[in-house]
Amino acid sequence: MATTFSGPVNSTNGFVGDIKVPTYTVANAPSASSAGAGTVIYVSNGAAGSAILAFSDGTNWKRSDTGGTIAAS
Repeated sequence: MATTFSGPVNSTNGFVGDIKVPTYTVANAPSASSAGAGTVIYVSNGAAGSAILAFSDGTNWKRSDTGGTIAAS
């Protein structure tokens, strides 16, 4: 059974099961500033062509492993 949420979600007991984030390429990722600081996305080619989770710092999408800006190559 899947549940879809919109807007901020708070949990006092944690989450059980899969948490899925939106998937993008570097070329079609939304503006990091419009997404807002703290937003997390999956970028299929954001780590020099490899997949990576990325977060918005309010200006750029940053790689979760190095903190560098996402890039396709």
